[in-house]
Amino acid sequence: MARHTRIVVLTGAGISAESGLPTFRDANGLWEGHDPMQVATPEAYADDPDLVQRFYDERRAALSRVEPNAAHRALARLEAELGDDLLVVTQNVDDLHERAGSRRVHHVHGRLRSAWCTTCDERHDWSGPLADRPPCPACGAATLRPDIVWFGELPYGMDVVEEALEHCDLFVSIGTSGLVYPAAAFVHWARGATLELNLEPSAGATDFAESRTGPATRLVPAWVGEVLTGSSGRGRARGPR
Repeated sequence: MARHTRIVVLTGAGISAESGLPTFRDANGLWEGHDPMQVATPEAYADDPDLVQRFYDERRAALSRVEPNAAHRALARLEAELGDDLLVVTQNVDDLHERAGSRRVHHVHGRLRSAWCTTCDERHDWSGPLADRPPCPACGAATLRPDIVWFGELPYGMDVVEEALEHCDLFVSIGTSGLVYPAAAFVHWARGATLELNLEPSAGATDFAESRTGPATRLVPAWVGEVLTGSSGRGRARGPR
């Protein structure tokens, strides 16, 4: 594969589901038994901070019980070859990409293993609970909250994402529903070829030049193999949109 090729990969809940992490909403519209409006809004946190903190403490603890899967590891292998020419933009708040070996990962919705102090605005790597109101390591205030982008809050670093999509040669979406904005619009912002890898066609599948269906643990390693061997049009989809 030509070294000048720049790839942006968007990952969603579908890539981590095969590691055992539930997707954001189940068939009943719930997330781990809760209405997302009860645990994923600033208003919910203001109304019942104990409930919200306990919910994310449980999600944080659950990360220690799962491992990266073949799809995460394949993307790390691709980064090892492409270096700065690959950027993984993830909607997921888990750390499975990093634990698989990826370093160029941009979390637009925040990270479970990060705590944000609303007093001094510092963020800290965090693996323990927050429900017991620990002090901020920087200022000492007991105002740490999950470093998660809730409904009504702005995704992180969208300028970084827009710049990468503007200059990419290939945009690949993996395991996303195509329903959550602004990520659902990334396919329209990308200037290069476009490819979707999903368990089933997303809501925006027809906007991609090519859409492949199947489990991420099968599709992603196969696609990465194409890229690294230069097969199938040097790993690109059928052409720019």
